[in-house]
Amino acid sequence: MAAASTSVRVLPDGGADDEERWLAEGIAGVQQNAFYMHRALDSNNLKDALKYSAQMLSELRTSRLSPHKYYELYMRAFDEMKKLEMFFREETRRGSCSVVDLYELVQHAGNVLPRLYLLCTVGSVYIKSKEAPAKDVLKDLVEMCRGIQHPLRGLFLRSYLSQISRDKLPDIGSEYEGDVENINDAVEFVLQNFIEMNKLWVRMQHQGPAREKEKRGKERNELRDLVGKNLHVLGQIDGVDLDMYKETVLPRILEQVVNCKDDLAQFYLMDCIIQVFPDEYHLQTLETLLSAFPQLQPSVDIKTVLSQLMDRLSNYAASSPELLPEFLQVEAFAKFSNAIGKVIEAQPDMPVVGAITLYVSLLTFTLRVHPDRLDYVDQVLGACVKKLSGKAKLEDSRATKQIVALLSAPLEKYSNIVTALELSNYPRVMDYLDNATTKVMAVVIIQSIMKNTTCISTSDKIEALFDLIKGLIKDMDGAQDDELDEEDFKEEQNSVARLIHMLHNDDPEEMLKILCTVQKHILQGGPKRLTFTVPSLVFSSLKLVRRLQGQDGDVTGEDVPATPKKIFQILHQTIEALSCVPSPELALRLYLQCAEVFNLGCQ
Repeated sequence: MAAASTSVRVLPDGGADDEERWLAEGIAGVQQNAFYMHRALDSNNLKDALKYSAQMLSELRTSRLSPHKYYELYMRAFDEMKKLEMFFREETRRGSCSVVDLYELVQHAGNVLPRLYLLCTVGSVYIKSKEAPAKDVLKDLVEMCRGIQHPLRGLFLRSYLSQISRDKLPDIGSEYEGDVENINDAVEFVLQNFIEMNKLWVRMQHQGPAREKEKRGKERNELRDLVGKNLHVLGQIDGVDLDMYKETVLPRILEQVVNCKDDLAQFYLMDCIIQVFPDEYHLQTLETLLSAFPQLQPSVDIKTVLSQLMDRLSNYAASSPELLPEFLQVEAFAKFSNAIGKVIEAQPDMPVVGAITLYVSLLTFTLRVHPDRLDYVDQVLGACVKKLSGKAKLEDSRATKQIVALLSAPLEKYSNIVTALELSNYPRVMDYLDNATTKVMAVVIIQSIMKNTTCISTSDKIEALFDLIKGLIKDMDGAQDDELDEEDFKEEQNSVARLIHMLHNDDPEEMLKILCTVQKHILQGGPKRLTFTVPSLVFSSLKLVRRLQGQDGDVTGEDVPATPKKIFQILHQTIEALSCVPSPELALRLYLQCAEVFNLGCQ
């Protein structure tokens, strides 16, 4: 059997069938040379083992395979290299060849790529032998890998270097541990490898014709974990404490992320940073981390990454009440709010839905970390109003959905509409909803009140509440009657009727103010709503009459506003409004109810 050729065949782009054939040829070349390499290993023939391993690795010099197919070929070679490393280790253990001589010997391989794979393999054995400091060998290897500048080949070579070195870094607790300087060297090695890999990864996007840009983007996406693994390694180095992370690791990573100016790399790497490093580190370096976001490319999906960061930190805060002082100390809310403002300012073309989504995430963070700070909540709503100012009612269904989420969050958190009524910007946000969504939001508000049996007990709060649910209690500008579904309308008005029964105050004077406020609003609702809402107002008013009956004889003077007489006057005006419906039978029944209560008071 003849040895496989080491020549590199570079052909024009072919179809899937051609690529399968090229992959099969590459795998055959790896297997063929691996056969001869194993035979040489079995006979302890180091010279031939190096010769055939170099020829096997030459198959990785191909430029014809897509990243996915190249990975298949690489894994075949990688499996064989593990066996070769075991042989090298055994040879040096027996003393057949010193690791220093072996390190020099493999550098005579003819082609650069096989030579560097062999160097990395021997370098792993070299570090393991402890005949040289790990930091020196690692520095040598990471520098020599610069010899491969082809993006795909370089990425996989450096991935191999990362793979064989990750358990040999001079870290705290490692058998290769040295002084503090050694830990710095370990961090520098991983950072340098990461930076070079990211440069190669980004460069892939700019190679080839413009018409294949989308294809290259998909191929690059398949390779992202090769680059991201370096950050995972950094996150697992025990010697990387908060100070080192703050002063060295994070600034170096962010510098590379910002300077690469590639949207795919920036999105992925920012996500990696958030996922890999501890929450405590994120909290203590929040300003540095957030400062990078406005510098990212406009096409980067910043809202998703920022939302993940806020979600992680809010979960971190929820894990222990003792952490709250730290959040206050670093002014986390102010930093997030400022960063979001700068991101929106830096991206004037950002869709409205993107900006609102950021505010939803910030509000969620605020409600979880600082639920007692209503001023923070109102500030978020105010920032959203500022973003929407000058715009008409939202027509984008996605943006509308986010506004509903923004408005629903305080209701769900506080379980009390009264708290939401204290937020001055709450109704201002609602003003940007279209008529249909305004009604949906009004139903949500009423359902929250009913679910939590919230009692609203002052006329000013009821005035504010009815302003929020105005979509149900009166016709909105631009609303079309033919758009109204009869069953939906009945359900909406029944919900308003139930709401009226939830309005109560033990003080008769304040209760009368409440009834007057309700009357003012429902009489503006038009005739079609009166048959639903008037009965509720009448029965609530009669309850107050029963409480007051007997006072007319005991209390005199016009300064006493809450008297049965005055309430009956209100009832007469209210029931009389039914004449425009017309609904004479309902009006008659309500008059009879009033008469019955009046007669009881006269007895």
